[in-house]
Amino acid sequence: MDEKLYLPTSVFLSALILAGTIFIVGSGISTQMSELKTGLTVLGTNTGDSGNAGNTQPTGNTQPIQPTEPTPTVDLSNIEDDDPVDGSSDAPVTIVEFSDYECPFCGRFYNDALKQIRSEYVDTGKVRIVYRDFPLSFHPDAQKAAEAAECAGKQNKYWEMHDKLFENNTALGVANLKQYAVDIGLNAEQFNSCLDNGETASEIRADFSDGSAAGVSGTPTFFINGQKIVGAQPYAAFKAAIDAALESA
Repeated sequence: MDEKLYLPTSVFLSALILAGTIFIVGSGISTQMSELKTGLTVLGTNTGDSGNAGNTQPTGNTQPIQPTEPTPTVDLSNIEDDDPVDGSSDAPVTIVEFSDYECPFCGRFYNDALKQIRSEYVDTGKVRIVYRDFPLSFHPDAQKAAEAAECAGKQNKYWEMHDKLFENNTALGVANLKQYAVDIGLNAEQFNSCLDNGETASEIRADFSDGSAAGVSGTPTFFINGQKIVGAQPYAAFKAAIDAALESA
């Protein structure tokens, strides 16, 4: 090779090799950064809003799925208490529900499965539902919402408030709660006094304590004649469990 051409050619080849090395290294770093970002995203979605690993608060078109947890039967006498009951006292099947008015999964259960359970089983005298409060600490309005339902119960309108809260579970500030009391026809003065003074707070704490003792760690959690079901399962899952309980009742 001509010596005049040797040096420029060498420089060009060296630059080409260096550029290729930078591209490969850069590509590897980019891939690693992408993988790190994906890993952090997955980690973030595993801090479940409902208290169950892998669940997230649903946004947009997200459809959360919660796993069932097969467990031994729980003695209903330990978890029924004297909480509000929807259905006949003679119903052969009892569902004890531990729930949180601010929990999106609880709202999903209310809007999907509960309405069908009421129609097919509660209204026909086959099932009674006992509602117990389990307000999660990271839901700032859940405690007061639970107290509001109990305060409404003092005026014999517990279930009217229960439904109102779930139908508006993204607006549960104290001012909202007081408006809902007016909407369902409560004596506003009595309700506001009950809510402001925390007259039912101890009842909510008792529910939470009993739920924790029964192994409740997230919401919603159900005990169908003592058999535990966790999460906003589809209606078919509840139907299967209820029918099995009816057969063995």
